[in-house]
Amino acid sequence: MADMGALEKLLILAFREPDYSDSPCGTFESFLNPNEITLSYEMEYDSAQGAGTTNSRMNFKKAKPGDMSLTFFIDGTGANGKKIDVQQKIEEFQTVTGYDGTIHRPHYLKVVWGKLQVKRCVLKSASIAYKMFQPSGIPLRAIITATFTDNSDDRTRQAIARDESPDLTHVRVVRVADNLPSMCNEIYGDPGYYLQVAVVNGLDNFRKLVPGTKVFFPPLEK
Repeated sequence: MADMGALEKLLILAFREPDYSDSPCGTFESFLNPNEITLSYEMEYDSAQGAGTTNSRMNFKKAKPGDMSLTFFIDGTGANGKKIDVQQKIEEFQTVTGYDGTIHRPHYLKVVWGKLQVKRCVLKSASIAYKMFQPSGIPLRAIITATFTDNSDDRTRQAIARDESPDLTHVRVVRVADNLPSMCNEIYGDPGYYLQVAVVNGLDNFRKLVPGTKVFFPPLEK
């Protein structure tokens, strides 16, 4: 049985694959858990309005990726019962969250802590403030303030958004007994678009779809 009183540290896991299908290539464990986590979200609207009007209709455009801000306190004085190398801990954070020459970009990250929902993200910004030094200049205390922004692969993002509008692009995996007219009816509300979809996908026989293959449904022009 797990110890209910055990301190669970916040972890940042680094991945090289955008769908997080690989094993973590790096891990950063917080020395002291942050005492505050800030989550922020932003919706984008088109607020254009006609001349002579006093208000505007806020037409929804998109939900921007959300941000999460964390502050990590690193204490190398030993006051908390464990003496650590502050600079080494900072370099560990930079390695896990920073640029990877193998993939030519920063790592894809997961932030994990207790019952907090696992957040798939990338590092947006970070600042380091050194608070105390030894006479020799070695840092004894530091604060890392980091902001992470949401990151999801296309399949995950579409599953979360559940976009079903016919003016958006769709990709469907063919199931047993699926046929193109019924799939068009599900997406466009009209089975008559099956010929256009067949041409886009290069399908010679739209009546015999192979289960497990992907079919691309382009957006409808309004």
